[in-house]
Amino acid sequence: MAEQKNLPLYRDLVERFFDDKVKGKANPYTSMNGNMFSFLDKAGVICLRMSKEDRIAYSGEFGTGDVIQYGSVMRGYVAIPEDRLLDPDTLVDVFNACLKNAKALPKK
Repeated sequence: MAEQKNLPLYRDLVERFFDDKVKGKANPYTSMNGNMFSFLDKAGVICLRMSKEDRIAYSGEFGTGDVIQYGSVMRGYVAIPEDRLLDPDTLVDVFNACLKNAKALPKK
């Protein structure tokens, strides 16, 4: 399963920048104040929740479209392409932008 291939990378990324752990066995994700802000999909793609401005910028830079899960568009999420997972500078920048957005979301 592709998800398992990127699970260690996803866990390392999250634990490097975020004090909490990855949650969910079947569907790995992170949350803050009741808001999910990242997840690893069934295909092994890391998806991060961004501000509107960052989502537009990163989607354009990465050449990715909408993140679709179970037939629904995951509004606000950007998929990180496989080739960018190997670039630590990109991962640092994009995950920091994701965390900044997560901290600004209202508590649920």
